[in-house]
Amino acid sequence: MRRAPQDNDNNPPEPDDDADDAGRPSKSALKRQMHSLQSLGQELSELPASRVAKLDLPEALRDALAEYRRTRSHEGRRRQLQFIGKLMRQTDEAPIREAVAAAKLGSAKETLALHEAERWREELLASDDAITRWLNHFPETDAQQLRSLVRAARKDAKAEAPEQRHGRSYREMFQLIKTALAATAAPQPEDGEPGEDDDDE
Repeated sequence: MRRAPQDNDNNPPEPDDDADDAGRPSKSALKRQMHSLQSLGQELSELPASRVAKLDLPEALRDALAEYRRTRSHEGRRRQLQFIGKLMRQTDEAPIREAVAAAKLGSAKETLALHEAERWREELLASDDAITRWLNHFPETDAQQLRSLVRAARKDAKAEAPEQRHGRSYREMFQLIKTALAATAAPQPEDGEPGEDDDDE
């Protein structure tokens, strides 16, 4: 009986793209790592200064980031970013990645909150039923103020002049909605004064 040929008997093992024969990272692996660190460096440079100040970064990296922000030419920024990538090879990147991820998450949450406020505003302008639903969801809202703003914003929407259609009431509605949404997301709003909820008017 004839045996089927065994592939693993004669075929040499495929080379590992990420390491050479001595177990060192290959050129392509090093290149990928460098590009990754450069991208991380660029994201780090875009963080608010207050967030960057909290990170334990080497002075050389802080200086390089400051220089990158000052540089205006495309080629100059590209070279500076390469330098930042090299510096980051000697830096613990884990806290930096955490800070960048936290900033992205915060930005995404803010965007979602703005979209939610805009959605509610359009619904309130479109239907009295939406006002009832809003007051059921947010009973702390001053119902009289809300109805007054909705009436005024609806009236402005019918104005002949385009600049009058989204007037003061339209903007004040947005602020009222945004504040209410933020209050439900955070148990203790930063701009609230300490005291009992019953005393709020």
